Amino acid sequence: MGIEPTYPSEKYGYVIPEDMGEFSQVSAFKEKPDKETAAEYIKQGALWNAGVFGFRLRYLLDKTEEILGTSDYRTLFDTYETLTKISFDYAVGEKETSIDVLRFSGEWKDLGTWNTLTEAMDEPVIGQGIINDTCKDVNILNELDMPIIAMGLKDVVIAASPEGVLVSDKEQSSYIKPYVDSLGGDVRYAEKSWGEFRVIDVEDDSLTIRVTLTPGHEMNYHSHEYRDEVWTVLSGQGASNVDGEVRRVGPGDVIRIPAGARHMIHAFDTLRIMEVQLGTDIRAADKIKHDKPEKWFDGIE
Repeated sequence: MGIEPTYPSEKYGYVIPEDMGEFSQVSAFKEKPDKETAAEYIKQGALWNAGVFGFRLRYLLDKTEEILGTSDYRTLFDTYETLTKISFDYAVGEKETSIDVLRFSGEWKDLGTWNTLTEAMDEPVIGQGIINDTCKDVNILNELDMPIIAMGLKDVVIAASPEGVLVSDKEQSSYIKPYVDSLGGDVRYAEKSWGEFRVIDVEDDSLTIRVTLTPGHEMNYHSHEYRDEVWTVLSGQGASNVDGEVRRVGPGDVIRIPAGARHMIHAFDTLRIMEVQLGTDIRAADKIKHDKPEKWFDGIE
């Protein structure tokens, strides 16, 4: 789907159709240009690339097999963290020789940049934040447990999360990607199919993480070669399994897991735990997955 452009934007990629019809063969995809080049594209009938695709399921499965080596869900799920990070646009769309574009002239906004996201915010502040009356067109998005105060600023976005803090002119915030890529570093917060985790503290020989499991979900049955772990249940009810020793757990319970021990935890309701990893070689790669025992917590739910 291609969006009828309303101005020559540097924020979006462009789709060049072969004609001006509502439905047309794609002539080319163009990366984010400068404003002058974008204006020339628009004169040629170019559309903003919305990154919205339609296809038959068989096509997607075939492409998955071709690009990733398999279309088996379980294999992809288990190896997801090792897959090459590349968008569908680059991996598939721009390489497809037979692809059409549908013009869309309705209301559309890409919320993939900070300045476009702030345009869609109902309130200027999300999270703990204060903007005084000397500011103009300032937004704060704060995921941290500490306040942010903005004074005397104009056209600025402030975004704070466990991964870092951004303070930027709204227009310049569109160009953040290469700077973020250069920083590298481990993920400090992530939402998963089973819940979420947030890194609380990092030391040379320890890592503290707050983990939330949604009802009915559980971690993979796994072990670590180089680190011990200590789980403290903060709230909720669940069942833990450490080398086959199964027990019901609740607030205040502590589960100690030595290196090499196979372990997992299941949530009966929303379960929050504090996980402390201890060792001199703490790495995400130090995780060995094992087959989950069948009906391992039957009788204690």
